[in-house]
Amino acid sequence: MDKLSLPAVLDSLAQLRRYAKDAAAGAGIDEDRAYQLQLAVDEIATNIISYGYKDAGPSAEITIAEEIRGDMLIVTLEDQGPAFDPRTRPMPDAEDLTKPLEERTIGGLGIYLATQGVNRFGYRREGDRNLNIFEVKIGRDR
Repeated sequence: MDKLSLPAVLDSLAQLRRYAKDAAAGAGIDEDRAYQLQLAVDEIATNIISYGYKDAGPSAEITIAEEIRGDMLIVTLEDQGPAFDPRTRPMPDAEDLTKPLEERTIGGLGIYLATQGVNRFGYRREGDRNLNIFEVKIGRDR
């Protein structure tokens, strides 16, 4: 599949999820793991759009690409928002996860779900671009 660049607006999330789903299907990844990949892409893309591009205007774009490297499907979200490594955000601990929603601290749960739903999650900054990298093992083993 070719890269897909879309306006960085919440209305683009459905197309980003569909791209991730199609990439997973093309790699032979089962539906459960494909769903986890879609959720991860959706969570990180939502943060990029809502926070990284909050004041960017209509010309802001988010790009998604996929490749197969060895036994891994690699899906990358790329944006030109301010540098932000989601892995630096404090993750909820076991106690936080057992609390009712109204007692939890706001924030961090989406990033937690994104990083836990794939085999490996990475981030790097290249020039003026953020790269959020999701890796899912191809095949039966997780």
